[in-house]
Amino acid sequence: MSRRNSTKLRVARLPKKKTNRPKPSNKLTTFTANDLQAMEFPPLEFVVEGLITEGLTLLAGKPKMGKSWMALDLAMSVAIGCEALCDRACKKGATLYCALEDNPRRLRRRMIQNYGDQTSWPENFHFSVRLKKLDDGGLDQLEEFIEEHRPSLIIIDTLVCVRPKVKGKNEYEADYAALSPLQKLAGEHGIAIIVIHHLRKMSGEDPLDMVSGTTGLTGAVDNVLVLDRKSDGVTLYGRGREMENIDVAVELDDGLWRILGDTDSVRISSQRRSIIDLLRSAGKPMGPKDIAEALKWPQENVRQLLLSMATDGEVRKPRRGKYQLP
Repeated sequence: MSRRNSTKLRVARLPKKKTNRPKPSNKLTTFTANDLQAMEFPPLEFVVEGLITEGLTLLAGKPKMGKSWMALDLAMSVAIGCEALCDRACKKGATLYCALEDNPRRLRRRMIQNYGDQTSWPENFHFSVRLKKLDDGGLDQLEEFIEEHRPSLIIIDTLVCVRPKVKGKNEYEADYAALSPLQKLAGEHGIAIIVIHHLRKMSGEDPLDMVSGTTGLTGAVDNVLVLDRKSDGVTLYGRGREMENIDVAVELDDGLWRILGDTDSVRISSQRRSIIDLLRSAGKPMGPKDIAEALKWPQENVRQLLLSMATDGEVRKPRRGKYQLP
């Protein structure tokens, strides 16, 4: 027998020791209804009162509607701690506006237009015009910024600039995966993140259905805000997991957005003003049909509105079927 083989024979094979390590449990974690009843949660934190909560918000609107102007105002208002959109109180805190489709020259021009060339703009308002794709270092960049500056609000303008390239998934899964990391990031740090996105060209009965992409996008976020322009003005719709629905009329005036009030109230007031202006210019009594044709409105809507205006004393009926100013 060779030396090599004899060496092999002298090596004893010892039996493996049995370990009593606990195996990872796949048991489902649950809690009872009674446990849930005893739980206490802090009140919902609004960064912008009634509009922006902690968590991830998707703000969508058609191109050139002024989404970036609104984003700038929200970020500036939170940084200062003043009212946003001329109406909503803000919780003061550091902000980051990732203006990924802009450059410093344009941002400075917009800031001067809206807020003047002051002695110093707030030091807690940060800008960036470059952010990596979320799956290629962008998420890490945001987390590092959060750890260093502890912001209250981060705005990413727009989604397409940071969207991961997801392969091997259907459209819904890809849309959901695009935003779910940001939703998790916002929840872990207790901050608000707003992502700017576009609306599809086709309109729908539900404003949320107009958001470009599948319902995976709206399903992955905590709140959705939609800027929608119609013939009678611009409306800001909102819906969230925990906040009340939003339906307010808004107006963009030389770079600054402002909330005019609840949409129904504002639109009715606007329609009444149009009828009053028409009757004043006509200088004679007019019937619902004539008013409807002049304003290109449905005749039945005009008739109902005239009855309400007559009750409120805004118009009077000199004779049957005719209306004029008091």
